[in-house]
Amino acid sequence: MPKGRVEILEQYCKSCSMCVEACPKNVLEISDKINKKGYRPVEAARPEDCIGCGMCAMRCPDAVIKVFREE
Repeated sequence: MPKGRVEILEQYCKSCSMCVEACPKNVLEISDKINKKGYRPVEAARPEDCIGCGMCAMRCPDAVIKVFREE
């Protein structure tokens, strides 16, 4: 099973949760912390479950997510 790694630019996340809904493995969720813009950014709550599909990055309207695939 391929593994992935998600990087989120939390300072630019607007908490729209489109990436959370797009993730087939439920890796992402809205954080309890607040970013500088007053939003609760997305975080990788279960990074070990990421398969590197990139669905979250494709759905992010602000392009704050990068996905890396590891073999």
